[in-house]
Amino acid sequence: MRCAIVGAGLGGFVAYNTLRHGGLEPDEIVVFGDDPDPAAAWRVQSGAIRQRRMRSESDGHCFPTTFPGLAVRETMRRRDPLPTLLSVCDRYRPSVEVFLRHVDELRERSGWDASFRQARIECVRAVSGGFELDGHGVIPHVLLAPGHPGLALPAELRGDPRVVHAYEPHEYGSKIAVVGAGMAAATEWRNALEAGAEVVSVRRREPARRPLNVARPLFTKRGLARFRAEPRERRAELLRSFSAPSYPPGREWDEPLERATREGRFRVEAELNGADQVICATGFRRGYQHAPVLRRLVEEHGLETHERWIFLADDCAVPELTDPGRTLALVGVSSQWAYPAADTLVGMKYASRRFLQRVQRCRTR
Repeated sequence: MRCAIVGAGLGGFVAYNTLRHGGLEPDEIVVFGDDPDPAAAWRVQSGAIRQRRMRSESDGHCFPTTFPGLAVRETMRRRDPLPTLLSVCDRYRPSVEVFLRHVDELRERSGWDASFRQARIECVRAVSGGFELDGHGVIPHVLLAPGHPGLALPAELRGDPRVVHAYEPHEYGSKIAVVGAGMAAATEWRNALEAGAEVVSVRRREPARRPLNVARPLFTKRGLARFRAEPRERRAELLRSFSAPSYPPGREWDEPLERATREGRFRVEAELNGADQVICATGFRRGYQHAPVLRRLVEEHGLETHERWIFLADDCAVPELTDPGRTLALVGVSSQWAYPAADTLVGMKYASRRFLQRVQRCRTR
């Protein structure tokens, strides 16, 4: 095996397809994970909040190249130019059904199952010639894709029988408090109202209204250059601000809330009240400290960190453990230090393409 991907979720899947597009064969890549379905966790989470459409725009797919994406393919399948026209102005958002079908089809034809190994890697250790992965041999190029390190639940709500996390399967009661104010919370407000519930949004600040997880300029070369030029403290401050709650603007979100407010079924409060059901739309735990494989890597190799982030080179590689003959890099949310929108499909492609470039340079030596 020439490359290993540790983590078999969407980040690992995007990376795998990028490596295959770059010329690597399935027998040159091994993917370690718990479930052979790369969308297994995402299916549960999106199903729990009854998500209808993707938040990502035209490049929000798992293909290794930007074009043609899902919009063009949907146009061809439906014989309808609208998806492509929407894509031109970054207004195309595929349905969850379309996205999951895309994942299934790409998995079948990419060779993913031939490379997948059902195993959880606990330790990545730098050795001569590469990295040793829990007795699976020495591999020169390793991409860590551990995904989000578990669901976040406020300490004061743990053990409360009324509580369920938004990303866990659940139904809706008659009086509901939704803790949080991001995309999952906004989706749950709408879901619960449609189910006939009375809803209280528990939040202490107003969410930002933006189409994407982070500001659009940070997806551009110029925006990234400005971000990377900032001193470390300012860089961390910006990353913290990007993780603040947000959901898209638009009538599809505003009208149901305005109508329910007039009916007395929706209001905002700063503290939890006596609701029958509490839905925690509080997202995921944050920081490498909550991902065992990353925490152990930092501790055993003395990697440089800043607050909850591992310090990375601009191409998402770990500088202390990467040289002309071997590569250790991160993809997904754990690579935010290099790419603020790392937990998006676009960000996953960014890291994957740069990992491929390092592998290709080594192959030509």
